[in-house]
Amino acid sequence: MRIQVRNRNLQPTAAIREYVERRLLYALSRYGSCVRNVTVCLSTLVGNPGGERRHCQIGVALDQADKIAVEDSDADLYAAIDRAVERTQRAVSRALERARVLALNSGSNERGGGEKP
Repeated sequence: MRIQVRNRNLQPTAAIREYVERRLLYALSRYGSCVRNVTVCLSTLVGNPGGERRHCQIGVALDQADKIAVEDSDADLYAAIDRAVERTQRAVSRALERARVLALNSGSNERGGGEKP
């Protein structure tokens, strides 16, 4: 799994980069062979009511399913990262389960939402 951290109008420190990588490795390590690469984009949203917000976008390319995109924003960058990583983990799990069920259903010539084995 390759993790790439990008920034847009925000200068992340080495500590933030390490935090993002550590959180993603922990959250997605169980899906390691299915996850090709992860792209994280950190930015600052200016002009929102309530002041500046930190924004975290995570894109995940999977072997067996479509690309997943998750984003979250918060006044605290670490909180935005945490929520985005948690949502990414759930989205990857759902996508891989959906791909597994579709593969099982197509193997038995069933169409539609059959029961889980």
